[in-house]
Amino acid sequence: MIRLPPLPRLLTVVVVTAAAVALVVNFRVTPHVQKGRLAAVKPAHAAAPVAPTTATGPAPPPSRPGAARKPATRRISGDAVMTNYGPVQVRVTMRGTRIVSITNLALPFDRNRSQMISQVAGPLLRREALAAQSARIDVVSGATYTSNGYAQSLQSALDRAHA
Repeated sequence: MIRLPPLPRLLTVVVVTAAAVALVVNFRVTPHVQKGRLAAVKPAHAAAPVAPTTATGPAPPPSRPGAARKPATRRISGDAVMTNYGPVQVRVTMRGTRIVSITNLALPFDRNRSQMISQVAGPLLRREALAAQSARIDVVSGATYTSNGYAQSLQSALDRAHA
């Protein structure tokens, strides 16, 4: 004869199991900055080449002898780097050799999760790059592919700027 467990114990097990499943399904991970250098990662697929753009500000007025000239402002687009979740591309605005602004031209946005990660990681990566004044930036935890693509696109723009 098979003995069944008492109804209250069975009901408790079912309720606790359902609650645990609900918690696991709704679990969200928030990306955080993780200290460390980016690994050199090659994109899985080559992105379509994007023509670099270089724009300078208005021509400076004729200078007097001995007067210091302001460095020209240039905008340089980096390569579009294809990651597993979509393309990443940045445009750097430079004044002389200093990075004054970085604009995200493309970040992964095709999935809801990619949108959330890009909205959090984009500003963090921008802030890191402006502070570092280079492409040697920290990886954003939970956005490793985006971080690597961002660093590669930024480095290609800086290479063009210094060429």
